[in-house]
Amino acid sequence: MSSKINHHHQNDKTNGQIFPQPCPHLADFRARNGTKPFRAIQDCLHIKPPGGRAAIRRDPSEVPRCGVCGDSSCPRLYACMACAAVSCHVPLHSSHVAIHAAKTSSACSHEIAVDVDRAELFCCACRDQVYDRDFDAAVVLAHTTSIIQSSKPENLRKRRRIDYRPWSPDLRERSLMVNNASPIDSMSSSNGDLPRGLRGLNNLGNTCFMNSVLQALFHTPPLRNYFLSDRHNRYYCQSKNGVRLCLACDLDTMFSAIFCGDRMPYSPAKFLYSWWRHASNLASYEQQDAHEFFISMLDGIHEKVEKDQHKPRSQGNGDCCIAHRVFSGILRSDVMCMACGFTSTTFDPCVDFSLDLEPNQGSSMKTSSTKSNHSCNCEADGMNSSQNCGISTLMGCLDRFTRPERLGSDQKFFCQQCQVRQESLKQMSIRKLPLVSCFHIKRFEHSSVRKMSRKVDRYLQFPLSLDMAPYLSSSILRSRFGNRLFPFDGDESNTLNEPLSEFELFAVVTHTGKLDAGHYVTYLRLSNKWYKCDDAWITEVNENTVRAAQGYMMFYVQKMLYYKATEKQGTS
Repeated sequence: MSSKINHHHQNDKTNGQIFPQPCPHLADFRARNGTKPFRAIQDCLHIKPPGGRAAIRRDPSEVPRCGVCGDSSCPRLYACMACAAVSCHVPLHSSHVAIHAAKTSSACSHEIAVDVDRAELFCCACRDQVYDRDFDAAVVLAHTTSIIQSSKPENLRKRRRIDYRPWSPDLRERSLMVNNASPIDSMSSSNGDLPRGLRGLNNLGNTCFMNSVLQALFHTPPLRNYFLSDRHNRYYCQSKNGVRLCLACDLDTMFSAIFCGDRMPYSPAKFLYSWWRHASNLASYEQQDAHEFFISMLDGIHEKVEKDQHKPRSQGNGDCCIAHRVFSGILRSDVMCMACGFTSTTFDPCVDFSLDLEPNQGSSMKTSSTKSNHSCNCEADGMNSSQNCGISTLMGCLDRFTRPERLGSDQKFFCQQCQVRQESLKQMSIRKLPLVSCFHIKRFEHSSVRKMSRKVDRYLQFPLSLDMAPYLSSSILRSRFGNRLFPFDGDESNTLNEPLSEFELFAVVTHTGKLDAGHYVTYLRLSNKWYKCDDAWITEVNENTVRAAQGYMMFYVQKMLYYKATEKQGTS
């Protein structure tokens, strides 16, 4: 349904956009009554649950009925803004609200009404929705007040944004660096053609899964800056806590070895042994899953920090460990009752985004999302027609991840408003973006019914630059609630800034082969050049080679951090 807009004193054409003509009945209503009725109706606005849809109720338990036919189950019930009379409206059929506006005195302007279930203005004469800024401001203020009043103390820590804190050394730390460190630029390199920090890792026996993830972590800008600036000193940590398991200390050792300038392949045997002690169930020389290793390693760093702190820390706290300060984001899950519209909202921390590939259909070759226009630059040498027929895109996977999903009848949830189990719609969105976004593609499928597992070899397009704004909770809520702004619905107002929602690709972990006999390789993007890290071998490759590979894990960093890191590498 199209809506007519009341722009007050604005022209019909603003910034090159042509708006529909304003509703004359709404303009007449404002001329007679001003904005006082819009402010008065704010006391009748009720939001249940907090952050959900606004409704017009004098009493939260009130059941509105049409004053003419007494029906309460009509698709639309409207309350007159002049006399508060409730009438029904059925599109293309009877409209008691239009009859009410025609019979009442024209001196009071009864043409403007408000939807009692959606808190939206409606013109009875035009039989269409209308928009007024003052009324919309009253609805937004009611939302804001509801969220503030319902905020619980235990949830305040979850709402805090995780910020990356810059560090500058004090006088003591500067003295230590000057006396014990050597400038990177003055250190000789055996191969001046490769950027510093590119060093092969020896395969210690089916450990390509570990080597591929470590290569991506070595060149994660905020993580690399943290360890190279001696934020975690292994000698201080061991003297303080004794000789004990610490994956962060082993990472500090490897960062020093990788960036020391030596080009001979490095053997991460000490780190492998420490990880085996942390994840004893995975301690073997069998091939492991790279994504499982990535999650297990971050958990190991986080658990060590938890034990060392006197008070518990969480991923929602800016003082958390470096692993979660870099990779941690927050997901929002909305489950809406299909009977009454009640919405249950939960927030969960995450360190990566696991995405399903799009269905393998001939019509699934979409190169751009309907939410945003991304360029995929999908020219790849080595791609044949058989690969193209099963194409997927990273933006399509994100669309699939954030689109509403109707839960089955066996997954009914208990509606607090209906007090019974109802069918529902579930929608995921991203509440807070991390500094580094890791996208894990679900290429390994396991069926308990068929008792079999297989690998999905479908080709995936992924862009070098990615705009995450369409998948944020703020964007999805705006589309759900008619572009209304909710400043207290989270911290998305800060996240929507262009530099924070735009990401740059810097590492791709690929998997070739079968499920039980495959090989992991990492492609790194350094100074706008691509390098293939295949265990101990480092070679430069072109962009088409990377695009033709089967991406399993993609690492994106906020564009602002990526450009700063690239600039520093270019001058070294």
